[in-house]
Amino acid sequence: MGLGYHQFCPVAKAMELLDERWTLLVVRELVCGSRHFNELRRGLPRMSPTLLSRRLQQLRRAGVVDRRVEGGAVRYELTPAGEELRAVVEALGAWGTRWIGHLGDPDLDPQLLLWDMHRNVHHDALPPGRTVVHVHFSDTAPGVRDWWLLMDLHEADVCDLDPGLPVSVTITGTLRGLTQVWRGDRSWDDALTCGVLRTQGPEALRRALPGWFALSAFAAVPRPRTG
Repeated sequence: MGLGYHQFCPVAKAMELLDERWTLLVVRELVCGSRHFNELRRGLPRMSPTLLSRRLQQLRRAGVVDRRVEGGAVRYELTPAGEELRAVVEALGAWGTRWIGHLGDPDLDPQLLLWDMHRNVHHDALPPGRTVVHVHFSDTAPGVRDWWLLMDLHEADVCDLDPGLPVSVTITGTLRGLTQVWRGDRSWDDALTCGVLRTQGPEALRRALPGWFALSAFAAVPRPRTG
């Protein structure tokens, strides 16, 4: 941790741990259900593995995170102290949604967007068997332009290489447009009507597509009126 604030205020003492870069986002990922190192990395794609290891060690020393080995696999979980931070993460997310509305181009990340979508699938709403959604971004670099969501009634995964499976529905559009839908800044219907997003595939599947995903946990947060 840093040098500290040297104040008895409990807010200052908490921030001595939590205000280091990426620390609270590591907690966010644990709150969202990531349990293994690679899952944490996929939710924090711009964080180096070395720094992630360091932050996990700091959180363990602080009693916020527990590290367990199960069958040779390392699993990270929030302790009771860490679980209390769930409300902090949720409050910060709601506040950020309500009052920090601007998204710059550097804030847009296809890998993080698809990872977030894959862990918010309504599995019961999917058709029987495997469902493959191909997402093609028209405005990103070639290496991060195409993604595939592989889903069934029990699990979901994200691929950045063509898995070679039959595609159920293709979504084509801008990264900003799909991010806006995911954040609740605009509806699926609006994005499709305006042409920001387009879908290809059997009509029944295209119509069902929006119901396959729960939006971001903060999508329903009311925004302040403007103007």
